[in-house]
Amino acid sequence: MKTDLHPEYATAVVKCACGNTFETRSTIADISTDVCAECHPFYTGKQRLVDTAGRVERFRQKYQTKPAEAQRVWQVRSILNALDTSQKIELLIQKLKETRTNPEFLRELQRVRG
Repeated sequence: MKTDLHPEYATAVVKCACGNTFETRSTIADISTDVCAECHPFYTGKQRLVDTAGRVERFRQKYQTKPAEAQRVWQVRSILNALDTSQKIELLIQKLKETRTNPEFLRELQRVRG
């Protein structure tokens, strides 16, 4: 058999993002992890968001509705609720063709309701 085929298997230090450290055996000397047994929700019973590279914050910024936008969505939905599906589609297509901006589109929809 070949000699020196396998890497050295030695004691390694594992460092968690929560600050916990412990030793194990590995071919890598220093290991970093985001979650360990001290902070994992399964073991602690507490839920925690693991924000890797700001992904959670970017998601919230992208999909969180601002109050003004929510009001506009509510207005459009209230106008369209009174119509059946084919009427909704026809109305939206017609108003999209007639208008050039979002505020103009909303004003036209409000006129339909009025």
